[in-house]
Amino acid sequence: MESIGQMLRPLSPIFFNRNIRYMTRVKRGYVARKRRQRILKSNQGFRGAHSVLFRTANQQHMKALCNAYRDRGRRKREFRRLWIARINASVRPYGSNYNQFIHRLKQGQIELNRKMLAQLALLDRGAFSQLLGILEA
Repeated sequence: MESIGQMLRPLSPIFFNRNIRYMTRVKRGYVARKRRQRILKSNQGFRGAHSVLFRTANQQHMKALCNAYRDRGRRKREFRRLWIARINASVRPYGSNYNQFIHRLKQGQIELNRKMLAQLALLDRGAFSQLLGILEA
């Protein structure tokens, strides 16, 4: 059985040996600081601590990236809905609706996308009414 003195003795005499040369201290910070500064720079304009303190800024940065990824797809859907609504509103005074209009376009082999049709309906009503006239004939 070991005595109390033996149990309290350091595990190895290497801790007290002054002849051992330790490696020089490596001062970190360049890479980490650069990463932190990049994130803080991208968060300029965020409110409160989200643009000042790194930990909250990092969380907000990740959240912003997630929102941006999600909303890129959402933006495409919303614009398509807007174009369809504009086309439908422009076609109704002529006694038709969006569904019939698109069907006649496909039958007439007119390949204009919804964005161009919405622009025509909004900015050039004459050309749009001519297009409707061609489809009626």
